Amino acid sequence: MKILNVLLLLAALPAVADTAPPPATPLPIALVQALNQVAGGPHPGYRANHAKGIMVSGRFVPAPEAAAFSRAAHFSRSVPVLVRFSDATGVPTMPDADPNASPHGMAIRFELPGGRSTDIVSISANGFPVATPEDFLALLTAAAASGPGAAEPTPIAKFLGSHPAAREFVTTPRPPPVSFATLAFYGVDAFKFTNRRGEVHYGRYQILPVAGAQALSDAAAASAAPDYLIDELPKRIAAAPIAFELVAQVAAEGDVTDDPTVVWSADHRVVKLGTITLDAVLADQKQAQKLIMFDPLSLLDGIAPSADPVLLARPSAYGVSYAQRIR
Repeated sequence: MKILNVLLLLAALPAVADTAPPPATPLPIALVQALNQVAGGPHPGYRANHAKGIMVSGRFVPAPEAAAFSRAAHFSRSVPVLVRFSDATGVPTMPDADPNASPHGMAIRFELPGGRSTDIVSISANGFPVATPEDFLALLTAAAASGPGAAEPTPIAKFLGSHPAAREFVTTPRPPPVSFATLAFYGVDAFKFTNRRGEVHYGRYQILPVAGAQALSDAAAASAAPDYLIDELPKRIAAAPIAFELVAQVAAEGDVTDDPTVVWSADHRVVKLGTITLDAVLADQKQAQKLIMFDPLSLLDGIAPSADPVLLARPSAYGVSYAQRIR
């Protein structure tokens, strides 16, 4: 959705979304309103989700086998990258070790010559709680209606009771990481990859820390400073660059490719696409984070979206959030 169209839609948004969106509200606006309500927002200048974050830069170097998997331009040449790590929710003061800060986010922009770019949006959970944007809205609405004083069973208890994938998602333990650099991230939506011979494979991104996955102990998490992840990353990068391996988990015959709640088994083929090395922290964090909008459907030839409805709904909702924070 073009930003101009988003701005026109956004004119209908109240200053603070304190009630559930009416049924007639366009879905992208309804999703952002619901995120605002859950987070006590909107919070001026911040995203409706993954509000708290830090941006860094570096370089992507493709693996030798990447070009055989997809003809996308960045899989055959080294390119600069911008990366934003973030906490979940639309609360910009969310403590980094709070359970609600997870799953964390990692958004990546690959910058190609001529002003072209392509993005990956990922989270630190392998899978998504719901299969459709409509169900995501229902989940958020149920959560917002389940505060103190809500009658039992609460709306969120009812929703989780009828949506086993969402129940598993919210009850899976995710200990706070030692660092953003020690956390694995997953692109929960599938994409269609085509190589120069016209061969097609569906796959999901995984972004794996070269330092290895490392989590805080319960005691360390309990005593962690509110901004420990945001404060630690610049110090770590100043000492030495951090790195992630970008891989694609390849769908097997018969795998579901249009439902992000269906996690493929760990024995699937994995293709190494390259290495992301991050060596600098952006100077003007507030402005850089405010103005960039990562779009998972900003794609290059050789990569196409799957029919996953959650994937297809993301850019419009991101556009509403973008327009909200820059107005």
